[in-house]
Amino acid sequence: MTRPMPLADFTRLPPALVATGAEGLSAALDQVADRGDPTRRFLRYGWFAAALGAYGGAARTLVVAREGIPVLALPLVATGPSWLGVVSVPGSYWPFRSFPVAIDAGGDAFDLLLDQLGNDVRALRIGPVPDGDPALEGLRAAASARGWTAIDRFIGEVLLLDMAALRADGGWPRNSTLRKNRFHEKHLAAHGTLDWGFIGGGEWNDAAFDALAAIEERSWIAARTDGRDAKFTRTGHGAFWRAAASDPAIARMLWAAILRIDGAPVAFSFDVNAGPLKYAVANSYDPAYAKHSPGKLLYYRNLVRALADGMTHVDWGIGDSGYKRVIGAQEGPMMRDWLFVRPGAPSLAARALQGWWRRSGNPPA
Repeated sequence: MTRPMPLADFTRLPPALVATGAEGLSAALDQVADRGDPTRRFLRYGWFAAALGAYGGAARTLVVAREGIPVLALPLVATGPSWLGVVSVPGSYWPFRSFPVAIDAGGDAFDLLLDQLGNDVRALRIGPVPDGDPALEGLRAAASARGWTAIDRFIGEVLLLDMAALRADGGWPRNSTLRKNRFHEKHLAAHGTLDWGFIGGGEWNDAAFDALAAIEERSWIAARTDGRDAKFTRTGHGAFWRAAASDPAIARMLWAAILRIDGAPVAFSFDVNAGPLKYAVANSYDPAYAKHSPGKLLYYRNLVRALADGMTHVDWGIGDSGYKRVIGAQEGPMMRDWLFVRPGAPSLAARALQGWWRRSGNPPA
């Protein structure tokens, strides 16, 4: 008669990791995003599909799964001449470019990802992306372990606003700020009936985006530039945001505060709300009302609403540091553009050219 073996006597195998690649965007992108850091959950299938539709490119996706459950999903598009063998992560420049990573992905998943990637390409570009991003840090650790060369170029410094800490320190916004804002609102109302509103979730449609575009078309960006960096116009990046909003999960994260005077849109503040973090993507206003600071009045209302909704921090991106610091923003992580180059001759070439790559960024202040 045989005796049953105790469980402790069985050999415990490590969880099986499998990497696969397929043409197009994978549905695994959503599965991984849903299991990732809440501040990164906008990095979904619809996000990358919107980028391909707006900016072009044919994607393929590398997926790493542990015991059949996806933990990494890396969308890729060819970059530069095909003979270079360079691919990049698609997406929007704002707030940054990265890819979804499950919270429990583990370093071995990134090791396998790079091994699989090295079979097909010479280099991966990711960025702009902030220091500390889970996908970036996983790649950096794996690159160090696997002999890949990682070089970066500086783009800028992110400014962060800790609203919860400012409020805990004695009230924010300060009463003096609110009094000044009420004074300006009173004089602004001389131009007509003020309507302070918000747009989010199922309210995103062509009319909502057209209202934001109409403000941009009257703003400084139209007067002083060629308009290609406008976020919502048809000649700017409007196609991306309209397409991204077609994913209901992303639409719930897209948010705008908007001021109308006698029904006409005159100022907006547009964000991506991700968990406790608000990414401030764009602010604009009609200069005809500049004397009464409609943009400032609107973003204060927007931030007070964010606090009421349980949000604690604002990522204000890079640039225009003056007014952000006045509100209370402080230095955050650096934003960089990265190249990860596989071992061998490609790495030797990358190290020889790394000075050029770094000089092509923005010099740190």
